[in-house]
Amino acid sequence: MKFMPTTALPLILTAILLFATACSSTTASISPAKYDKMTCPELNNAVGDTATDISRTAIARGKVANTSVPNWLLGGERVKTAVANRETARIDRLQQQQQVIVATRRQRCPAAQ
Repeated sequence: MKFMPTTALPLILTAILLFATACSSTTASISPAKYDKMTCPELNNAVGDTATDISRTAIARGKVANTSVPNWLLGGERVKTAVANRETARIDRLQQQQQVIVATRRQRCPAAQ
């Protein structure tokens, strides 16, 4: 059987989705003590960085969710769902992290309401 270029595309797509799955699971744990040592401007930057990460992850999740996987690609939908679920879990972790940062900022920085 010859390896046709049309069959390479779905295989490459699957490999990319698997790679994205592995990369999306490398989120650090939330440590409130880390934020206790930050200044108010650093906390503001951390809130902005976290918001940016949430947006990027949501965009990536949307792209994965809207990817059209051919029916003949076995396991393609399962991979797509797994990647989307991992991205959703990452968004949840980032939102929790952002809540910790905001709570710390609210306690320490009176102007940041």
